[in-house]
Amino acid sequence: MSAAAGVQAPTIYRIFGDKRGLLDAVAEHGFATYLVSKAASPPSEDPVQDLRRGWDLHVGFGLAHPAFYTLIYGEPRPGLESPAAREAALVLAAQVHRIAEAGRLRVSEERAAHLIHAAGSGITLSMIAIRPAQRDMELSVIARESIIATVTTGEPRTEPGNTLFSTAVALRATLPAATALTQPERALLSEWLDRITHQ
Repeated sequence: MSAAAGVQAPTIYRIFGDKRGLLDAVAEHGFATYLVSKAASPPSEDPVQDLRRGWDLHVGFGLAHPAFYTLIYGEPRPGLESPAAREAALVLAAQVHRIAEAGRLRVSEERAAHLIHAAGSGITLSMIAIRPAQRDMELSVIARESIIATVTTGEPRTEPGNTLFSTAVALRATLPAATALTQPERALLSEWLDRITHQ
């Protein structure tokens, strides 16, 4: 590896620390391709539709770049997260936050992000393991729509029985902008809203 790069092995270890650090750097470089494709699609007025598009981009990136994808998600390390996976989590969290602001989450932001990530990475890794000619791309669509139906409402705060919860999630997401309240007041309201959304 060092010979191919034209440097001494100690130089690689000095820069990347160890083999895992080198692999993380490779994964991060590959993930930059994915981020460029996401940046090319600015947010629309419908955050749920943007989530659909984000899911499709995520799965598409994994199938087009299976080596990069498996470096990022193929070997989970409890308590550790590669820089690329951390950046991807921030992108997903921002998408989920927009849905919360719109009053369209039926679960907490944290739970929604975990569910979407688990389902998205799971279906992508499963499809990577299938020969391209045998892949059923409808599996991704079915999984995507199942997760969206689980974590989002059809329209903002319109479904019976979901009004209080989705309103609380939306208020919690927009609370930092409530400058009419003092910081202690926002903290107290945040605690109350967390009780509603985590019951």
